Amino acid sequence: MGADSSIDITIDIDQTSLAGSLTMPDEARGLVIFAHGSGSGRHSPRNRAVASLLNTAVLGTLLLDLLTTSEEAVDRRTAQLRFDIPLLTERVGAAIGWAARQPRIAALPIGLFGASTGGAAALAAAGDAPTVRAVVLRGGRPDLADRALAAVRAPTLMIVGGNDSVVLSLNRQACARMTAECRVQVIPGATHLFEEPGALEEVSRLTGEWFTRYLPERAE
Repeated sequence: MGADSSIDITIDIDQTSLAGSLTMPDEARGLVIFAHGSGSGRHSPRNRAVASLLNTAVLGTLLLDLLTTSEEAVDRRTAQLRFDIPLLTERVGAAIGWAARQPRIAALPIGLFGASTGGAAALAAAGDAPTVRAVVLRGGRPDLADRALAAVRAPTLMIVGGNDSVVLSLNRQACARMTAECRVQVIPGATHLFEEPGALEEVSRLTGEWFTRYLPERAE
């Protein structure tokens, strides 16, 4: 598979099948699994932009729908499933387990990229899986990971917009509770969705630097 090609995959968990998009550059040095946030999925233009930069940095990416089509329909009406952190965590964990069973991927170190409520799921899943070597959050809600924060061992970068004041405060409080290396990176003038000129590009740059730094060539 070339650096610019992706394949559709499915991950089965219990009676549920989750849809994903996998891109594996030649000689990939790691795999980053994306945990999408509130009302989002594998087609998120913001996360796809970040994934594209990671592919350029010779990192594989797995963008995954954490909810099924029918669950998304329910969530659009109730906005409840996007806050079901145990459910989302279980599904991120299923993606980590799926990667461990793929011959070409199994030896690669894993990183997790979480946005909004997916950030809490990424942290909770990292706490359950020592194979996760690094975590990055974009406008994440790490506060929703609650007690799982103490179990995280992977170096964690929390990227927050400077004008996203409530989420920025929540990130700083969560980072202070973690025992793993943690950094809050503020992008001045940016709001929650990083729609301002240059903001998403800065998110992508910081994310690429973090994963390139902390994902070794192969898992030990």
